[in-house]
Amino acid sequence: MHDIDELAQSIRSCGNWGVAASIGLMVVHSFLPFLAEVVALANGLIHGMLFGTLVTWIGAMLGAQAAFWAARYFGASFVERHVPAAHRARFDRWTARNGVAALVTMRLIPILAFNLVNYAAGLARVPWWTFTWTTAVGILPLTFLMVAAGDQMKGVPLLLVGALLLGGLLVWTLYSWLRKRLARAD
Repeated sequence: MHDIDELAQSIRSCGNWGVAASIGLMVVHSFLPFLAEVVALANGLIHGMLFGTLVTWIGAMLGAQAAFWAARYFGASFVERHVPAAHRARFDRWTARNGVAALVTMRLIPILAFNLVNYAAGLARVPWWTFTWTTAVGILPLTFLMVAAGDQMKGVPLLLVGALLLGGLLVWTLYSWLRKRLARAD
C-alpha cells in the first residue's frame, strides 16, 4: 500500500463492518484515552465529508451516552472518592446557573475534554435530554471540520500521513506532560 487512497479503499471494501468498526472506535474513545480526532480524519478520508461526518457523529453520540449513563449509574461513589468536593460543587453551581449555555459552550471549546464533559454531566445530574441535544449540536462543528480535513487528505502519500499523525501524537504527549508539570507546580 503506497498511498492513503489504497488504504481507504481497503477499509471501504469491508462494507458495513468498516462503518461499525469506526463507530465502535468512537464509543471506545469514551472509556480509553486516544485521539478521537484521528478517527474523524480517517472517516473523512474513507467516507467523504457527509457520510464521514454522520459516522463520526453517531459514534461520538453513542460514546457520550455510554459515558453519561456509566457516570450516572456507577460514578457517584467513585467521583466522591477521587474528585475534591470543591471541584464538584463548582461544576454543579456553574451548570445550574448557566444550564444549556454552559453545556453548549463546553462542547464548542475543543480544549475541553469531550469525555470529561460526558462524565461530569452524568454526575452533575444534568437532565438527559439537555445533555443529549447540547452534545448533538455542540460537537457538530469540530466533527465536521476534522472529517473535512480527512477528506482533503485523499491522494497524500501514506508515509506523509503517518509522519503527520506521529507528529500530532508527539505534540499531544508534550502538551499533556507540560500540563501535568504545571498543575504540580501550582
